[in-house]
Amino acid sequence: MEKDYIVRATAAGQQLRAFAITSRNITEKARSIHNTSPVATAALGRLLTAASMMGSMMKGEKDVLTLQIECGGPIGGLMVTSGSDGNVKGYVNNPGILLPPNPQGKLDVAGALGPGFLNVIRDTGLKEPYNGQTHLVSGEIAEDLTYYYATSEQVPSSVGLGVLMDKDNTVKQAGGFIIQVMPDADDEVIDRLEKSINSIKSVTDMLENGMGPEDILEYIIKDGSVEILEKIPVQYYCNCSKDRVSRVISSLGRSGLQEMIEEGSPVEVNCHFCNSHYVFDMEDLKKLIR
Repeated sequence: MEKDYIVRATAAGQQLRAFAITSRNITEKARSIHNTSPVATAALGRLLTAASMMGSMMKGEKDVLTLQIECGGPIGGLMVTSGSDGNVKGYVNNPGILLPPNPQGKLDVAGALGPGFLNVIRDTGLKEPYNGQTHLVSGEIAEDLTYYYATSEQVPSSVGLGVLMDKDNTVKQAGGFIIQVMPDADDEVIDRLEKSINSIKSVTDMLENGMGPEDILEYIIKDGSVEILEKIPVQYYCNCSKDRVSRVISSLGRSGLQEMIEEGSPVEVNCHFCNSHYVFDMEDLKKLIR
């Protein structure tokens, strides 16, 4: 199984900046951790794919990007986070949701999400994290992020995301691209890019044809000007540990811990992102008080 990675590139003499990713392992790991239905896998996989590319655009080693979808549909919302290394984790509120296919015969991600909002939160260590919010324009996630970039960041961008399921409901393909137009781009470059993007069938179609991230960018930006700057290996990764969880429990303070000890039953904590299970018995809680 080939490893997931992102390529970062420029094109058209630096008038375009571009990212593309293959994210099958990330999406399959999320599916197996959360036991998601096909439509929930597609929604979560698309959001993880986007977050990995967007996270890798951040500069600081400790910067964190969070994409959160609050929505009225039966999936109940999703949340994913990425570091600047492009490693991601995430969860969906209702992983078992089942829906009939949409009129095109595809997984109905838009129907699962329904109306709602997309929040983009960037924590770069400043006092207040940056938070941009837009409403969902289609619920297909790629279009919603394209709209977010145009309205919240004023960066004309094209976002493509795709997850293809196999007959046994494992992930067959997953990946995506983000191509951004720099402020000084010629109209001719923009027109050519728009035409090319409108002619693409889908991200998963390109992946099924054996294309990797480099090929996808070459295929979309047809003028041979793509310059690959970096190839970044990425994975589904959760950094939770008993130590980190104990710090959260300690933050309840002496009286909170004392109350737990008096109740006399061990405290159980589950990680939303990786389903790891942590148990703190009386001894552990007394240690935390000390």
